[in-house]
Amino acid sequence: MLVAVVSDDGSWRGRGRLRSLHPDGTPASAPEPVADLPAAIAAREAADRPRWVWASTADCYPVLLRAGVRVGRCHDIELTEALLLGHAGRWGEPRSLAAGFARLTGAPVPPDPPPRAAEPPGFAQGALFEATSGPPAAAGPVVLDILTRVYADQHRRITAAGRSDVPGHSRVFGASPAAGEVGGSGRSGRFGLLVAAESAGALVGAEMGHAGLPWRGDIHDELLRDLLGPPQPVGPPRRLAELAAEINAAFGMHGLHPDSPAEVLRAFARAGIDIPNTRAWVLRRVDHPAVKPLLEYKELYRIWTAHGWTWRDAWVSDGRFRPEYVPGGVVSGRWATRGGGALQVPKVVRRAVVADPGWRFVVADAGQLEPRVLAAVSGDARLAAAGEADDLYAALAADAFAGDRPKAKVALLGAMYGQTGGAAIPALAVLRQSYPTAFEYVEAAARTGEAGGLVRSWLGRTCPPASTAWRDPGLDPPEEAGSAELPQGGATGRARGRFTRNFVIQATAAEWALVLLATLRTALADMQAEIVLFVHDEVGVHCPKEEADQVVEAIRAAAAQAGRLLFGDTAVRFPLDVSVVECYADAA
Repeated sequence: MLVAVVSDDGSWRGRGRLRSLHPDGTPASAPEPVADLPAAIAAREAADRPRWVWASTADCYPVLLRAGVRVGRCHDIELTEALLLGHAGRWGEPRSLAAGFARLTGAPVPPDPPPRAAEPPGFAQGALFEATSGPPAAAGPVVLDILTRVYADQHRRITAAGRSDVPGHSRVFGASPAAGEVGGSGRSGRFGLLVAAESAGALVGAEMGHAGLPWRGDIHDELLRDLLGPPQPVGPPRRLAELAAEINAAFGMHGLHPDSPAEVLRAFARAGIDIPNTRAWVLRRVDHPAVKPLLEYKELYRIWTAHGWTWRDAWVSDGRFRPEYVPGGVVSGRWATRGGGALQVPKVVRRAVVADPGWRFVVADAGQLEPRVLAAVSGDARLAAAGEADDLYAALAADAFAGDRPKAKVALLGAMYGQTGGAAIPALAVLRQSYPTAFEYVEAAARTGEAGGLVRSWLGRTCPPASTAWRDPGLDPPEEAGSAELPQGGATGRARGRFTRNFVIQATAAEWALVLLATLRTALADMQAEIVLFVHDEVGVHCPKEEADQVVEAIRAAAAQAGRLLFGDTAVRFPLDVSVVECYADAA
């Protein structure tokens, strides 16, 4: 059952309107005005458990959660419009309800409102998500009609998108028929699964922000003092000042700011050392006395600026860290956050993430996820057989690399991230010979990108055009994959090919993780357990210790179900490293 819902004044706290819809989006009932929208949604949820159709989960669901209302399913118009636009090769166009209706009716398409500024919720969280102004009550019927019509149009386009991805019908997205089919979904149900998972993820993200991650401010303060020294009234803490002096002495300089990459690069150049950037993995390859204190400075400076005392005072309240998650916030489909740095909490700071008394964290991490995804999507039977093992790299090594696990790992990561030089050359040659189908899968994606074409994930998320200005930090290669730079706005050629070869894998890995998350949310519905952590391929649940074993089983079952839903009958396994801990830092 589908129910479209709008708020008459945009606040989602007072009057609103409901309307039942047929599966194709045509109205199944007359509009139903209600005086108390949260109460009406709660009552309908308890009676029918419908799929709610609304413009934006981020705008309405946090308000409902604060009113004590949770829903099981939804269809998010904005997130779906973004997926459909990308699928049509129109990535980045306005995706709001108003924009969707304008496209449907041939009217000028309004731009999307500017993103909200990052703002710590703290005690003012009640005002963070709520509309400061909304449509007049008289506009309620009009908005409901617009919502209904846009949903019906999206339903039609979702069905068409599934059909268009059948091999032989997607060559417009590549330079040739073969290239155009890279990553395309071969069953009409895949894109629909992506739409449903994206909307479910939006519900999870809002619920995570509402529940918050348990955070001990006293422990946080203690570890900051141990690492940095006490906070200073002006300037950096004592340890950073000491390291800055060491770095200046090593370069024979005064006044060098170690937090300035440009100044550090010039200092190395004066010392006769030419490096492309100041990333840690680049610096570790440099033989110079400034490197050791510089690496420590970079790590501590990041902790001080990103998760120091100012951050704690702004983002932690009532023992909870409550960021605002942005599902699908980067081009690969991975999540982002609007402030707070929830996806990049350093390991040392995780000591402050402690479960409530009598509760535990169940933390699950999907190991070797991207190589397993490549094995599943490429159809390479030999690689899929290796994917049955707990350690895929070890299985590869035993099968084709004379037992050399590091060489097998370099080869597979190099193929996925486009590292073709140095030690990767002989390893890649073995990979090409032993696993030709998997190797050709990513090579075809790279050729498509180099030719200016578009590629898709397994479920149908489409990469941005080469001419679009964008940057997805989630697609940075790991250190083992080498130093290849990824394209920014307008980049073409080999850099674009490195991006597209990894997009078809990493975006699919993000889909697997998102389906796992949505499946797990359903499994936990009757427990006290709450999902409080989700970072790419890691999920954390906060639960009473009596529920921990049940949660572990639910997470493992969700991982297996995600593999089946995406890839059907495949030999590839998606094992999880699962820990039950009181402190997040103790998770394996």
